[in-house]
Amino acid sequence: MTNQNSTEYCTFDELLDSVDLELSPICTALRNAIFSLHQDCVEIIWKNQRIASYGVGPKKMSEHYAYIAPHKQHVNLGFYHGTSVPDPDGLLAGTGKRLRHVKIRSITEASSTPIKKLIAEAIAQRKYALA
Repeated sequence: MTNQNSTEYCTFDELLDSVDLELSPICTALRNAIFSLHQDCVEIIWKNQRIASYGVGPKKMSEHYAYIAPHKQHVNLGFYHGTSVPDPDGLLAGTGKRLRHVKIRSITEASSTPIKKLIAEAIAQRKYALA
């Protein structure tokens, strides 16, 4: 019998194998944006949750700052501590205690300056909070 609560990891390419073809390049563009701003980030992909998560260490809710979550018609770029990320362009959505996300529907959006600014702010805030 399989434990459904067990954590299963996979590679980014394996995650993309489960994503609609038109969303795969968006996921890759978001990943590239994160790595361009934080080359030594920790990347963990949870197969069962269908997310790629990024942080300054391996702990999801304390050390991670962002995640990529493909859906049927868009990709969420989520921020674990999004309520504290400056958002002058009003891109962040959500009503949770901390989590916020942006629905990304194109490579152009994924590579845009406002998205890169949100990622850079989230990285800086996580590094500062854990210093």
